[in-house]
Amino acid sequence: MDMTTQEIARQTEGEETKLLTFQCGAQEYGIPIEDAREVVGILEIDPVPMTPAFVKGVMNLRGKIVPVVSLRAKLDMEQIENTAETCVVVVDLDGEQTGVIVDFLIGVLSIDPTQLEDSPDLGSHVHNDYISAIAKLEKRVILILDLRILLAFSAETAIKA
Repeated sequence: MDMTTQEIARQTEGEETKLLTFQCGAQEYGIPIEDAREVVGILEIDPVPMTPAFVKGVMNLRGKIVPVVSLRAKLDMEQIENTAETCVVVVDLDGEQTGVIVDFLIGVLSIDPTQLEDSPDLGSHVHNDYISAIAKLEKRVILILDLRILLAFSAETAIKA
């Protein structure tokens, strides 16, 4: 369900949009707060063979097995060692929970609809449809991710040599 910023603004009718914001590399990202379930530290992650490189494995979260993906790997960023700030944002996408590893959590932010812009068209060879909007604040730009698109993968990408 891809929504433009105008559709988001119409839905909220002047209400602020709440985002859970986090950082990977030098960029700040956000997701709609309603997609986030909880944030946990890095737990033991058991690898699963023959999955895409961005799938780090599964974790046991209070008795529930949750797949875990690396946002850095999915965004084709340099991989770094986990730090004390590295955490897993557990999201609920259409009833399915997934853990997303991020460099560090920034927090919850309220965005006025006037601060939102549609994702720019970067050309036909650049696929940035996973960016649902961009929040422009005084000294910050936050890329708002559509995790349903970003985390989707097909059978062709399941096995990488």
